[in-house]
Amino acid sequence: MKYLKVHWHHSSADTPVLLYSELDAERWEVHKVEVYRDGRHEFACDSVTTGSTRLGEVPVPPLEEIASDPEFSPTEISKEEFEKVWDRLEL
Repeated sequence: MKYLKVHWHHSSADTPVLLYSELDAERWEVHKVEVYRDGRHEFACDSVTTGSTRLGEVPVPPLEEIASDPEFSPTEISKEEFEKVWDRLEL
């Protein structure tokens, strides 16, 4: 598994500013958390979704490709960092 944290640079209150993803070996999202400017969290996994958050319909591209768009600042994170975010959710 791989774990990503992506900062999305924009000024919209209706769009998440942080995206956390747990990816399988083929880079498909298994779990996803979206964090909004107001602190609200929405999430998705194979059995539950909240708000407008859904798992990706295609594999997540490599970090270099994501970073080529100046709106996004991706970072690979540890499993523990991802789980801290996921464990705070009310499932």
